[in-house]
Amino acid sequence: MSEESLWRRMTRGTTRLRQSSTWERFAGPGWADRILDLDVSDRFHAKQGRTTARAVFTANGETLAVYLKRHYVLPRWLGWLTALWPARNWSPAFQEWDHLQWARAAGLPAPRPVAAGEFLAPWGRLQSFLAVEELADMLSLHEAVPEAAARLDAATFLRWKRGLIAEMARICREMHRRRRFHKDLYLCHFFIPRSELTRPPDNWRGRVFLIDFHRLKRQPLLWFLGQLKDLAQLLYSSEVAGVTDRDRLYFWRVYRGDRSFGVLRRLILFKGRRYRRHNERRRAAELRQRQAA
Repeated sequence: MSEESLWRRMTRGTTRLRQSSTWERFAGPGWADRILDLDVSDRFHAKQGRTTARAVFTANGETLAVYLKRHYVLPRWLGWLTALWPARNWSPAFQEWDHLQWARAAGLPAPRPVAAGEFLAPWGRLQSFLAVEELADMLSLHEAVPEAAARLDAATFLRWKRGLIAEMARICREMHRRRRFHKDLYLCHFFIPRSELTRPPDNWRGRVFLIDFHRLKRQPLLWFLGQLKDLAQLLYSSEVAGVTDRDRLYFWRVYRGDRSFGVLRRLILFKGRRYRRHNERRRAAELRQRQAA
C-alpha cells in the first residue's frame, strides 16, 4: 500500500465488505450503512462490546435467517493494524469468515457465512460484523441428547449415540490432524437436525455441524496444547443427561484410533476436572452476588 493510501485510511477510515451472491437481495441496497444499527432482539446476547442476535430478512416471498455477530468495541491496536496491513484481516468478523470457509473446504460441516464487514473510523477505531446462515431446524447437542434419551428406547438410544459419537470423533480428529484447534469445543457447539431425534440415521456423515469458529487457530508447533484444550472442553461439557462414562470412553477409542495417547488422556481428565471446579466457583460467586443484591 502506498503512503498516501495509508494516510487516508488513518485519517478518514475505510470500509471493507464481503458478501454472498444473494445477500444484497435480502439485506437491501445500502445495507452496510445500517447493519450495525439494525434493531434485532430475537435470541439477543450482549457481552464485552459485542452482540449476537438472530435476524430474518425477506425478499420476494423468500426468507433468509442469519445470526448477526456485531463487534462494537474492539481494541484500538486492531484498528491500527487494520490500517497498516488491511489484507491481513485483523477484525474478528473477517477472521471467523476465513475460519468458516476453511472448515467447509476441509469437509467439516459448518454454517455458511453470508456477509461480513470491517468499519475502520479515523485513528484506529474499528468495528466489524459477521452474518452466518442459521442452521434451520437443528438443535445443539446439549439439548438434543437429553431429548433423544427421553424419546427413544434404551437399545435404540445406545445405537443412536454410537453413530453420533463416531461422527463427532471423526470431525475432531480431522480438524486436529490438520493442526487446527477450535478453542471453544463445547457440546453446545455441535448441532444435528431435529429430525434425527426419533431414529438413528443410517449414516451420521454430514449430519453433525460444528459452529462458532471465531477462536479457531492453526497451531503447528504447540499443537499438543490445542488438542488438550479442545478435548478437555468437550469432556467437561459432556456432563448432560444421557451421556455416560461408557460414551466418553467410546469417543476416546474412536478418536485415538490405533494411537496410544496415554499421557494425553490423563491430562485431559485433569484439565476437565479443572474446568468443572472453575465453573462451580464462578456459579457460586454469581449466586452470592444475586443473593446480596
